[in-house]
Amino acid sequence: MDAREPSLIHRRPVTIEWGDCDPAGIVFYPRYFAMFDAATAALFQAALGMPKIAWTKHFGMLGIPMVDTRGKFHLPAAYGDEVVIESRVTAFRRSSFDVAHRLLRQDGTLAVEGFETRVWTAREAESGRIRATPIPEAVITAFG
Repeated sequence: MDAREPSLIHRRPVTIEWGDCDPAGIVFYPRYFAMFDAATAALFQAALGMPKIAWTKHFGMLGIPMVDTRGKFHLPAAYGDEVVIESRVTAFRRSSFDVAHRLLRQDGTLAVEGFETRVWTAREAESGRIRATPIPEAVITAFG
């Protein structure tokens, strides 16, 4: 299967909490990755019309573990900031896909970019091992 770029962009508002920040009140960088992980789950919920627990059962799969991630930090976010995380799948392949996130300040300024590669997984019946499995066409279609 060739990589396909879907059109769905999900926007998730986030308030920066004190627990996200270092003692100076600036977001501690690993917290962005936790925010992006939650944004990926919200993106799939928006596309598939059901929460993660439901779509894992519906498609008989285990999860979408991350196999690669990185971030670009342009501007800091701080305690109390109201931000929006825009997330979209940038490519679907046979059993893996890429997600891009943009964390925007209230004025629309780009503060942080996040990039993920994830794998659609299932558990082998015989061995119990976790393995990559093809992404169902219905999932890909749901993203536009």
